[in-house]
Amino acid sequence: MTETTYAVEMKDVVVRFPGVLANDHVNFTLKQGEIHALLGENGAGKSTLMNVLAGLYRPTAGTIKIFGDPVDFHSPKDSIAKGIGMIHQHFMLVPTQTVTENILLGLNEPRFFMRLNEYDQKVLALEKQFGLRVDPKAYIWQLSVGEQQRVEILKVLYRGANILIMDEPTAVLAPREIDDLMNTMRSMTEQGKSIVFISHKLHEVAAIADRITVLRKGKVTAEGYSMAGVTKQDLARLMVGRDVVFTVEKKPHVPGNVVLEVNNVHADNDKGVPALHGLSLEVRSGEILGIAGVAGNGQSELAQVICGLRPCKGSIKINGREVSNQPPLTAIQSGVSYVPEDRTGVGSAPNLSITSNTIMKNYYERPIGNGWSINFPVAHDRAEKLKAQYDILAPSVDTLVRTLSGGNLQKVILAREISSEPQLMVAVQPTRGLDVGAIEAIQTLLLAQRDAGTAVLLVSEELEELFALSDRIAVIFDGKIMGTVDADKADIDEIGLMMTGSELPGRSQPDGPPAATQPANADTPNPVQKG
Repeated sequence: MTETTYAVEMKDVVVRFPGVLANDHVNFTLKQGEIHALLGENGAGKSTLMNVLAGLYRPTAGTIKIFGDPVDFHSPKDSIAKGIGMIHQHFMLVPTQTVTENILLGLNEPRFFMRLNEYDQKVLALEKQFGLRVDPKAYIWQLSVGEQQRVEILKVLYRGANILIMDEPTAVLAPREIDDLMNTMRSMTEQGKSIVFISHKLHEVAAIADRITVLRKGKVTAEGYSMAGVTKQDLARLMVGRDVVFTVEKKPHVPGNVVLEVNNVHADNDKGVPALHGLSLEVRSGEILGIAGVAGNGQSELAQVICGLRPCKGSIKINGREVSNQPPLTAIQSGVSYVPEDRTGVGSAPNLSITSNTIMKNYYERPIGNGWSINFPVAHDRAEKLKAQYDILAPSVDTLVRTLSGGNLQKVILAREISSEPQLMVAVQPTRGLDVGAIEAIQTLLLAQRDAGTAVLLVSEELEELFALSDRIAVIFDGKIMGTVDADKADIDEIGLMMTGSELPGRSQPDGPPAATQPANADTPNPVQKG
């Protein structure tokens, strides 16, 4: 019997960092013409393993073969020369250059004369071959997010890649763009390309993957399993070592008084370009208003103007108190809690302990604050209680938060914000990049806040999450609210259309307080469940 020749064969790969065994004798194989999903919790070693294949890391031990030939990569250039291309989650494109110019960047040809028309035709031929629709003459800044991703794929294909590593490729795409990407991936494998698909979205893995490999704590728990008959529950169990509940229990929602009023707000982004264009919305106590939208359409700026982190024009009121253009302390004193999307750079002080991070909002108040000093024994005891209450996995409350996993760091942030007993919680991408176990815990905490009467503004690019947690869903596009719908009446295709700029008759209220602020029928269960 002849030995199978794989496009990629990684055997007994070991990668050590100081004090960390990232990959522990990992085996991974990729067949020609297949989509192989790589799954695992945060810190399981997925990215490390693929960085070895991409030439970014050198393994401590183990062997790698590409189409049967042993390789020893010293740099990404060596990996590219063997036909391996990595498509990163965050695009690496030059906005002021055209599609073709971006594709040619870094290549030896053309050397002296661009002859762009000639290369435009080559790009068009490649697009036609793989079904990737994008104008070669268009500038990157003119393209949608989905089109920009096609450019990234074209870049590696133009370089002759036969093996593509796709790192969380759907993270910034609308539903229809995800469908387009899935079709593109299938088209590539039908023409002999091989794809490694890294994702934490189990429904996508189940829909697209031929085989899976699962890592847990640096070790393989499932090697090259066929996806035939494998369920999301099976995948989650392999990832975290226990059963995971996918359907969240959401009680009927009975909204109270209006807590947050945003009326005709305009704001610029960090580049001075308008990001919010007359945006209006309301959030009531005891409800979750989900904000759906493709990344970069004003979600971050909306959260920041509410929390006093960005100037704006227009009115923002919390319980009737005007807070626009006031310092963040005003928002805090008005009962606002903020869970930012950047949990490391904004949400925490990485080089401080769990204890120090949990007192950041009330270090000046008794019993923790005492004039110019901090009562550290009281702060330590409080942190111990929060660590136990929120199941924060760490050696002690003196542990520096930069050493925590993403899920545990997010629990520290939520423990600090929830313990202040907020009237309004602004949560931006609270489960981004987390594994299924951590997502389950975070979503439960958010629903508990809603049930306790807190008004929750939830910004998420995960439509499943918004359908599962929200009472109402408002869709944002180009800094405007395209429409607001009750979650139990929402249609995912209509949401997807609004995410790409379409206003739906009878459902869009972009210019004033949304009609869906009327209390939803508390007796109507939500038929859209995560699972």
